[in-house]
Amino acid sequence: MVVLNKIYTKTGDAGETALGNGARVAKHAMRVTAYGTSDELNCFVGVARLEASGDVDAALSRIQNDLFDLGADLCRPDMEKDAEAEYPPLRMADSQVNRLESEIDAMNDALEPLRSFILPGGSALSAHLHVCRTVARRAERLSVELATMEAVNPAAVKYLNRLSDWFFVAARIANNGGKDDVLWVPGANRT
Repeated sequence: MVVLNKIYTKTGDAGETALGNGARVAKHAMRVTAYGTSDELNCFVGVARLEASGDVDAALSRIQNDLFDLGADLCRPDMEKDAEAEYPPLRMADSQVNRLESEIDAMNDALEPLRSFILPGGSALSAHLHVCRTVARRAERLSVELATMEAVNPAAVKYLNRLSDWFFVAARIANNGGKDDVLWVPGANRT
């Protein structure tokens, strides 16, 4: 077990940070932006958990752990060198994507089909899950952009795509099984 007893490192004072392979890069590098956004998402999931209980809270706990796995994956470049690494790098797996899909399917079975776009809100939990959904979409966009520059684990991008879907469906569940969803009324406020 690693024991951290420093509150500050001072190693980033010059605007650089270390990646998972030890390479130093600018703190604004696309890879850092991508995994930093997954960390931001994890924080929003923690806030959502303040309103969650039971199965939803357990699922959000799993997602938080997955998001640390995702950060570990994204912070480690040079996937082609994984076999040479001193320790096997942690990479997202298709099984994590499949679990999200199974959970989405189970939640969807409890919902009436959606006949309108919905607005973020309703219950407090639903509102928090919609924030998670949008941050997950941003993390996905950044990871896709990173993949145009460097190799990125395809399972990591798929996970983020399914995760935003998971948050959308879970937000509907949190709104009394969709009964309390706030429906969009196109042009409702035009004069």
